[in-house]
Amino acid sequence: MGTNQTAKRPTQRVSKTITNFKLRITNAGLRVRSSLFLCLLFVFSANVFGQNLENLVEIINRGSIEQKRDALLQIRNLETAEASRIAVPALKDSSEIVRATAAFSVVFLPKDEAFVALSPLLQDKSALVRRETADALGKVGNPNAVNSLLQTIQKDKILEVRNAAIVALGEIGEVAAVPELTKILQRKPTAKEDVRRRSAARSIGQIAQIIQTGGTKVITPENFLSDEFKRIETPKYPNLSEQFPVFRLATETLIRVLQNPNEADDTKRETAFALGAVGDAAATAVLRANLNAEDYYLREICRESLLKINRTKIIRQPEKLN
Repeated sequence: MGTNQTAKRPTQRVSKTITNFKLRITNAGLRVRSSLFLCLLFVFSANVFGQNLENLVEIINRGSIEQKRDALLQIRNLETAEASRIAVPALKDSSEIVRATAAFSVVFLPKDEAFVALSPLLQDKSALVRRETADALGKVGNPNAVNSLLQTIQKDKILEVRNAAIVALGEIGEVAAVPELTKILQRKPTAKEDVRRRSAARSIGQIAQIIQTGGTKVITPENFLSDEFKRIETPKYPNLSEQFPVFRLATETLIRVLQNPNEADDTKRETAFALGAVGDAAATAVLRANLNAEDYYLREICRESLLKINRTKIIRQPEKLN
């Protein structure tokens, strides 16, 4: 019996070797087939994508207004420069609805190309198109658009268009826009101007935030958790007002806005956010005074802003940590 078992062992080893070899061949075949399938899928997808773009071009050139709008929305959803270029001719369409839709469909072009395509539409006869263009320029984020948007704030007769330009300046994040935004807040608050004032305060804060951290946080307050759960980023400049003096006047103006009992609640919230983003210690007293405000959101924004100001103090005076 022992002899039979000994004789079977080499046979079993050979059988296992053959089985493993077959498995390797099978797996190799599967990998080859998978690779071929992926290559074919890629080629097929590329062809479909190209055909789809050709169809979109045809629709934009000859379709109805609704067909053009649908095509432009598809282009926007593709989020590619190649697709956005297809939308450029629609910026000159006879329909204001089509032009307005096209404005947001070209935002995925390279920044300079997008600015060249969009900036003429800030002079469009349609307020809808001008508003959507200002919004789109904010999303593009090209600093070359700042002067055009400032002119829109100063000259456009439609409030919604001016407000869109104010918001766009905050998204672009260029310090050159701060003086004009500060002027808006220096005027007497009225119900008609509430939206503009709120947007101006927000944009000043976003510009400071972009300069200090390279990006913006859209939600304020960030959260309602205790201090250790607040993400306070380290600012690039320990003293932003010293580096960019325009923020000094902006801070003085923002403090007065936050102190004004006639100011709208939304404007006060955005003002508190902006003071924290600038990080000037001169705002400490007014922010502390609002830690007991009736507006719960305002209280929390003030608390976050004080944390940001304290962070800049630590950077300016590192010797106190020793």
